[in-house]
Amino acid sequence: MRLSENLVSFGTGLKIKKGEVMKKRILFLFFVVISIPLFLGLAVWQSTRYQNLKKDLSRLEQAQIEWVESNKKLIAGIAVLSSTDRIVDIAENELGLRRILPEDVLQIKIEEVNGYEF
Repeated sequence: MRLSENLVSFGTGLKIKKGEVMKKRILFLFFVVISIPLFLGLAVWQSTRYQNLKKDLSRLEQAQIEWVESNKKLIAGIAVLSSTDRIVDIAENELGLRRILPEDVLQIKIEEVNGYEF
C-alpha cells in the first residue's frame, strides 16, 4: 500500500499527516524539557522544607527538655515549701501561733427545725 508523502501510518490503519506528528513530538519534548527542571526545583524545595522542619523539631525538643527541667525544679520547690515541719515552724516562731489541744476545742451543733438551721 503506497502512502502519500504527507501521510504516516503506524501499522494500525491510522493515517496521520507528517506535520501533526512533528507537532506532537515537539510538544512532547517541550513538556519533557520543562518538567525536568520543575521536578528538580520541587525536589530542592522539598529538601529545604524538610531541613527547616528538622531544625524546628530540634529547637522544640530542646525547649521541651528545658521546660521539663524547670518543672522538676518547681515541683521540688513546692515540696520544700509545703512541708509540714516548715509550716509549723513558721506558724509557731514567726506568727506566734500555737497548736490547740483537743480539750480546748469547742464544738457547736446547729439544730434543724422545719428545714431551717439555727
